[in-house]
Amino acid sequence: MQPFTKNVIDIVGTIPPGRVMSYGQVATAAGNGRAARQVVRVLHTISQKYKLPWHRVINAKGEISFTAKDQRVLLEAEGVEFNLNGKVDFATYRWFPPDAEEN
Repeated sequence: MQPFTKNVIDIVGTIPPGRVMSYGQVATAAGNGRAARQVVRVLHTISQKYKLPWHRVINAKGEISFTAKDQRVLLEAEGVEFNLNGKVDFATYRWFPPDAEEN
């Protein structure tokens, strides 16, 4: 397994219920801020195998990127609220891993 992939698994696994990270934020924390699409690929291919809370990763606009109806349901069940435009307020729900800087 590539180090970046392992880092993504470790980081996504730390996102607590009711909190979210963006794909780019995960990529940066995993060591490559330009690899947001790679994070999408990792989550798509191995989330189930590693029991990752994939639903807690959303796009940089605070939106669900794909037509994943279950993602919104799962987030709402954890207390994450969406505004009228279907966006999550990062100021309220964004998660920063303990060793990551808040930018």
